[in-house]
Amino acid sequence: MLSGKKILLGITGGISAYKICELIRMYKRANADVKVVCTPNALKFVTKLTLQNLSKNEVSVDEFDVKNYNPEHISLADWADITVIAPVTANTISKIAFGICDNLLTSIVCAFKKPVILAPAMNCNMWENPIIRENLNKLHFTILEPESGYLACGYEGKGRLCSLEKIFEKTVELVNYKPLNGKKIVVTSGGTIEDIDPVRYISNYSSGKMGTALADCAKNLGADVILITACDVKKDYEVIQVKSALDMKSALDEKFNCADCIIMAAAVADYRVKNYSREKIKKTAEDEMTLHLVKNPDILSEICKKRNGAKLPLIVGFCAESQNLLENAKEKLLNKGCDYLIANDISRRDIGFASDYNEVTILDKNGGTVKLNRADKMTIAYKIFEAIYG
Repeated sequence: MLSGKKILLGITGGISAYKICELIRMYKRANADVKVVCTPNALKFVTKLTLQNLSKNEVSVDEFDVKNYNPEHISLADWADITVIAPVTANTISKIAFGICDNLLTSIVCAFKKPVILAPAMNCNMWENPIIRENLNKLHFTILEPESGYLACGYEGKGRLCSLEKIFEKTVELVNYKPLNGKKIVVTSGGTIEDIDPVRYISNYSSGKMGTALADCAKNLGADVILITACDVKKDYEVIQVKSALDMKSALDEKFNCADCIIMAAAVADYRVKNYSREKIKKTAEDEMTLHLVKNPDILSEICKKRNGAKLPLIVGFCAESQNLLENAKEKLLNKGCDYLIANDISRRDIGFASDYNEVTILDKNGGTVKLNRADKMTIAYKIFEAIYG
């Protein structure tokens, strides 16, 4: 069931760490490649030698045990298909929730953009502590809650590590979860460029990060992806490099009929220069210079009209606003005719353009809204697909 899958198994300092030896055997019997990362305290409950023998891989503990100039927290994060932390203590939960990277395991999780499973185990009073509950709610991971029973500390209540079968089954489910299999997803990204002359142009501050995250996410979920972008990116799916709004429209027209879903995350210039100068425009003695601009096609509106009443492709637009976010988004959704509109506030420095984070509201044509609180753009991308494909 896990043939060819790469599982990064994190173990923290809890008494139930000894149970994880059997979980490793379960993964290995299912033909998974397993690498174990322990916090220093985990090795007080289970030995490194045991874990190495069971996993058939070296066990990593030290954050600065760098080999061949390849930092382990990044190389391991890139290697794995999924990270499973079992048991995860209240201490590690809280560190991850606040982005504290003071050991190898927490550093890996901070850099990890694929599925994460946390299986907590602790004293029942610790589990019920409002601070721990709040920290868990901050995490966009799969949480396998502990079970009730007799605890090692002598208490009886909810705090026992959940069954290994439950962890194993959830691992199988997540690494094989491809809800977009067979779907052709077209995503646009970046800020288009409108040339003035050979050395000058009109553009905007869009970094293309949100569109690229959506394309990466669609690929991870099994879709056949085409990214039409004004940015210079290299991916293992089809990338069409464009420059201007007209270039982007041409590429979209070409791919329209094969798309199941088009996501317009690009920041397309509303205007272009009427008369492009083939030679560099020289500075003159005049204090002012006038550029004559003409309106670019409204690509979102045009592709929505192109459906001519058909349900496909599903069309998702983006709305970047600096004021009256929801009011402007609702008006745009009505005017454009798309199925969903993703509204984000570009006036905030901690989200949006150039940031690795975003906070958006998803509006649908039936009047529904879903607010996605601030998170990294890959997490936001997963939540967007969850909202539009259910």
